[in-house]
Amino acid sequence: MKELRKQMNEAAGVIRKKSNDFKPDIGLILGSGLGVLADEIEDAYEIPYEEIPGMKISTVKGHAGSLFLGKLAGKKVMAFKGRIHYYEGYSMKDITFPVRLMQAMGVSFMVITNACGGIREDLKTGDLVIIDDHINMMGDNPLIGTNDPDLGPRFPDMSNSYDRDLKVIASKAYEDIGMIPKLCVYSAVTGPNYETYAEVQHLRIIGTDTIGMSTVPEVITAAHAGIRTLGISCVTDVLHEPGTQVTHEEVLQVANENRPIFLKLMKKIVSRIPVKSKFEVIS
Repeated sequence: MKELRKQMNEAAGVIRKKSNDFKPDIGLILGSGLGVLADEIEDAYEIPYEEIPGMKISTVKGHAGSLFLGKLAGKKVMAFKGRIHYYEGYSMKDITFPVRLMQAMGVSFMVITNACGGIREDLKTGDLVIIDDHINMMGDNPLIGTNDPDLGPRFPDMSNSYDRDLKVIASKAYEDIGMIPKLCVYSAVTGPNYETYAEVQHLRIIGTDTIGMSTVPEVITAAHAGIRTLGISCVTDVLHEPGTQVTHEEVLQVANENRPIFLKLMKKIVSRIPVKSKFEVIS
């Protein structure tokens, strides 16, 4: 883990140099087809992943490979346009390195997004939902190995990993733009194949509302790092019936069709996050 800290500091030094010592308050990770939010950042510094020491390159369609730093809805943000996935053959340390970069850059809040499949009966294609909690079905954990106490505790608590205050803020943002917020339990699987119907039924039985192939490792790492996190999922396919077929192209198409409302919602959420104040956790 001390080697990781060294790598984090080296990468953060490069980012600071390339961004004129920009100091972000909020970190964004943008999922499949949702990278359009990065294009809305004002006066942005764009840094390709290959120029950042330790950053891996995404090999998946719909995931560009650049870090953007600038202002979004009046807040200073760093946004990762393109996610690195476990199923690409990268390690847990690799795919969570963006969160470690947020930690090294002094970020206090993270908003993480993804495209997901919907299991719960009331979910429909195009829904934007708030992640209420998660179930890790990936069979791995980014914190396995030696712990560096300078980065976080050996046994981090996950009871508020999706920050309660941020969920309230997000719900109010939904209401501001005339949407009804839905809270969902997200299960992460490794992929890259989509789930069988039997697997979907198993996940439903254990309390899953939505399924995806990301997010959970990053949120575990954020909890370890003390970064307060909000998760937003775009339901790009529904898995209510046996024989439902899904393609990655359809996932990207739905995400693209949802672009206007996604941008409006995300800007409203970011604008509401009180980055300079210390608000109390809601009991």
